[in-house]
Amino acid sequence: MSDLVNDFNAYRSKMNDAILADNNKIIKRIFNLDTNAFTEGALDKRTKELLGLVASTVLRCDDCVKYHLEACHGENLSKEEVVEALGIATLVGGTIVIPHLRRAYEYWDALEQQS
Repeated sequence: MSDLVNDFNAYRSKMNDAILADNNKIIKRIFNLDTNAFTEGALDKRTKELLGLVASTVLRCDDCVKYHLEACHGENLSKEEVVEALGIATLVGGTIVIPHLRRAYEYWDALEQQS
C-alpha cells in the first residue's frame, strides 16, 4: 500500500479512536450523522461520494478530499468520473482550489497504485 494512503488512514484511525474515546455525545452524534448521510438513499452512494468530494474540494479540506477519494475508489468510480467532479469543484471553488486539486490527483494515483 502506498505510504501516502497508509499514513493517512493510520493517522485518521488513531485520531478518530482518541476523539471517540472521550465519549462526547455531540461529537459522537456528528460522526454518526456523517456516516448515515452517505448511506444509500434517494441518491446512490456513488453520487453522494462525488458530492462529498466536490464540497470538500471547494471547502479546501485535504483530509476530506482524501476520505472521499478513497470512498469513490471503493465504489469503483472511474478516474474520468472523479476528474469530472473535480472539474466542477475547481469551477465553483476557483483557482484557489488548484493546490488541493494537485493533492487530489496525487492521492488518486496512490490509490490506483495500491490496487
